[in-house]
Amino acid sequence: MINININNRDYKVDENTTILEACKQVGINIPTLCYDERLEPEASCNICVVEVEGQEELKTSCSIKIREGMKIQTHSDKVIEARRKVLKSLLSKLPSDYTKSPESDQSKFHVYCNEYEISSELSTINREILPVDDENLFYNVNPNKCIQCNLCIRVCDELQSRGVLEYNDKGYISRKSISDNRYTVSNGCEDCGSCISVCPTGALMPKVFNEEFAEIAIPGGDVKKESENSEEPRHVRTTCSYCGVGCQLELVVKNETVVDCKPVNILPNKGMLCVKGRFGYKFINHPDRLKTPLIKKDGKFVEATWEEAYNLIVSKAKELKNKYGGEVFGGLTSARCTNEANYLFQKLIRGVFGTNNVDHCARL
Repeated sequence: MINININNRDYKVDENTTILEACKQVGINIPTLCYDERLEPEASCNICVVEVEGQEELKTSCSIKIREGMKIQTHSDKVIEARRKVLKSLLSKLPSDYTKSPESDQSKFHVYCNEYEISSELSTINREILPVDDENLFYNVNPNKCIQCNLCIRVCDELQSRGVLEYNDKGYISRKSISDNRYTVSNGCEDCGSCISVCPTGALMPKVFNEEFAEIAIPGGDVKKESENSEEPRHVRTTCSYCGVGCQLELVVKNETVVDCKPVNILPNKGMLCVKGRFGYKFINHPDRLKTPLIKKDGKFVEATWEEAYNLIVSKAKELKNKYGGEVFGGLTSARCTNEANYLFQKLIRGVFGTNNVDHCARL
């Protein structure tokens, strides 16, 4: 630990960390647009600048290491004015309706514009309007909202190891593609949504946002229009149920309906999800989802209690085992279960049902 002074207060922080990391340790928020703690800092957006005593120029906090006795100002007049200039410059290059669209309203960039009181009137389109790429099943790419922060490209390349995104000939974000005379397909995209989770402006946006955030639609059911009593979206931390890895995620819930899913940057997934974890949440509110056990009576499935279902399973299993022996049974378990659950399952099949006919799919 070393001693530094931030905003006229003394702190002890971990050595060999950047100013940005040190400020985060003590609960001081510094805005960032091109930074991700999982990547080496590029220090290109210049919004994370701070004032360091003894230095004439402002320093990018994501790239400067702290040293013993360093004195830092994170929100001085000079720093705030510099951040305002960055935001004004970037906003002036975005479409004139940028701050009016609901998806932009949720973006980090728009939050910063509000925090630093940057007028939406500065947003003026001064370049060619580029077409929105909506070919992907799960997300759209709107190059007009791109500020070239490079985060989506780096996350796709360095963390997901797919390298699907690039800057097009106009200098804005696009998906790489393989083309021939018959079709154009995305080059290796796994639809993991990692690019969406780091985009600060909404240039990459899940398709479900437009159809569910302004009005909550249940697939296959009625659309529930927003009302004056509509609640603000809330975030619920949970564990992804699609496999046994235990990836952490946050479900965005509005009016008791899950409208979005976001990764959490902690172990074991460190902010990464697969396509199922990121986009496969519509079953939660689907009207066809089973809510009670079903058992067959007179050839038709009817709702039953858990006790009825368990009693039926036990009675049928005993009947079959008494008549044919344990080898008539087989057990198949799944990677969706934990290792502990899989262990108990095979123990049940071997010890209770009396057979070694048990297997595991080893995949989803």
